[in-house]
Amino acid sequence: MKRFALISIPYLWLLALFLVPFLIVLKISLSDTALSIPPYTPTLDLSEGWAGVKEWWAGLDIENFTWLTEDDLYWKAYLSSLKIAIISTILTLMVGYPIAYGMSRAPDEWRPTLMMLIILPFWTSFLIRVYSWKAILSNEGLLNQLLMYLGIISEPLVILNTNLAVYIGIVYTYLPFMVLPIYSALERMDESLLEAAEDLGCSRFNAFWLVTFPLSKQGVVAGSFLVFIPAMGEFVIPALLGGSKTLMIGKVLWEEFFSNRDWPVASAVAVILLLLLIIPIVLFQRNEEKQREAEK
Repeated sequence: MKRFALISIPYLWLLALFLVPFLIVLKISLSDTALSIPPYTPTLDLSEGWAGVKEWWAGLDIENFTWLTEDDLYWKAYLSSLKIAIISTILTLMVGYPIAYGMSRAPDEWRPTLMMLIILPFWTSFLIRVYSWKAILSNEGLLNQLLMYLGIISEPLVILNTNLAVYIGIVYTYLPFMVLPIYSALERMDESLLEAAEDLGCSRFNAFWLVTFPLSKQGVVAGSFLVFIPAMGEFVIPALLGGSKTLMIGKVLWEEFFSNRDWPVASAVAVILLLLLIIPIVLFQRNEEKQREAEK
């Protein structure tokens, strides 16, 4: 009973904050748009008893999901979001891994300070941090002024309102989510394994690729998921740094909810997005479980 009570708490948490809201969104996605409050139909009226439930069930359909396949705006937004999320995750890994590696090799007395510097941006509002990049990347921003002062460029670079600005914003924002899991994996690594590899004739570079990187794979995968999942549905960074030309599913979702007030289509977009994110995670977990069983 104690074990059941212990594991029931996180499951109840997931049920209340994930499964129930998902079922509500799924129900709305199977509804039709209506000029009413709420802006969809049918609505479930339990006061009518079982007849009301049957009437509500009969009014549900999959027309909104069919509409997503007919309008190329949505699948283009999914593909664009997927591309931006994958590239952003790779760039974040390229920046974050050396930082995590350096932190794990730093003296013990310096590690808490380095950890604090990684976490420090979280003490500032996310919105303020993204807005600050507008001042840095604009045509009259700090970056262009510095480059022109140094004589590197003769005219301002157009960075703001491009995909490059979106990549910069995502890498900067989600860098701690990549660094911390990799640092945790590297910190637990037994350094005697590197010494053994070098004694057996490996160079430091080969020892890194044959020993260090494979042992940090779990941290790399965890960090990649922590970056890829929120980047896939990101709305604030593309809206502020990418401008109107950047097409991402998060912006489309916001416009359907608040501009068009088409809650059923927006809910269908959200359901597809959630499935796209959950399926690879489930497949990865199953693969990891098979590998652990094979090792035993």
